[in-house]
Amino acid sequence: MKFAVVGAGAIGAFMGAMLSKAGYGVTLIARGSHMRAMRKDGVRVKGISGEFVVRPDITDNPADAGPVDVVLLTLKAHSLTDMAPRIKPLLGPETTVVSAQNGIPWWYFYAHGGEWDGLRLESVDPGGVIEDHIESKRVLGCVIYCATVISAPGVIEHVEGNRFPLGEPDGSKSERARLIAEAFRQAGLKSPVRTDIRRDIWVKLMGNVTFNPISALSRATLLDIISCSETRALASNMMAECQAICARLGLDLGISIEQRIAGAEKVGHHKTSMLQDVEAGRPMELESLMGAVVELGEKMAIPIPYTKAVYACAKLLNQHVASSVAAPPAPTSPA
Repeated sequence: MKFAVVGAGAIGAFMGAMLSKAGYGVTLIARGSHMRAMRKDGVRVKGISGEFVVRPDITDNPADAGPVDVVLLTLKAHSLTDMAPRIKPLLGPETTVVSAQNGIPWWYFYAHGGEWDGLRLESVDPGGVIEDHIESKRVLGCVIYCATVISAPGVIEHVEGNRFPLGEPDGSKSERARLIAEAFRQAGLKSPVRTDIRRDIWVKLMGNVTFNPISALSRATLLDIISCSETRALASNMMAECQAICARLGLDLGISIEQRIAGAEKVGHHKTSMLQDVEAGRPMELESLMGAVVELGEKMAIPIPYTKAVYACAKLLNQHVASSVAAPPAPTSPA
């Protein structure tokens, strides 16, 4: 089985390295200094999975890889609109696309059933560009429960977690899901096949839609947010709004708000991905995590005032980060 990893950052390079170590053909598609370091010295993994170096194929051009059996999409959701048209050379007639983005993915309402079947969220797939280039029928959903960081270009540190549940949008236990899950397991990744992958998406999203933007706005860790009574209450209210949307979608998450908060509390002083992005001057993964929830609330006429208020502030922050990156440095006065 041949894999291409599109967006081989911390998570993607880790998954690709594990698959390569297990003997699978892997091409990592990355960019910048990270790509150059991996091409020169291989991918070094260290941390709880041990320490090793592998040398999969490395490129910044998907056309170099040719058609593959499986495309792993591990890039940030906001980068997918631009990348989707470039993925075509990777797709053969039977290629499966494993979608591992945070938040609500573009394919979410494919084979959903009921009144929301086939809905496209403009916040997630503006103009339908992603669907035009990556048909939802190719997709196998994946939720990432794993923390990795790029400690140096080409060096991946595996911090915690090792679970990558997979699931078909129609809830079936397909042969392709079984084969890819088995490849993941052979690579040392836990990969149960779900018949309700949307539940996994929302359980993770309940935390991401609350803790991520609050941390980015306040510069606080998970434990800081939970330890402050006011921000803990804010997170709880935002989760309740997510639960109201889930109920309208016919989803029972099987986990209470207090259980979800307790799970985050155990992680401790962790900086969320949005906070890390702000500190690094990168755009936040805002629309798939928050914009999609706001759009769903509006379509369903469900009041979500807490989520909308935090989204508005986070959107302004995101615009400020983007303008700061784009702006040329201010001239300095001669001494």
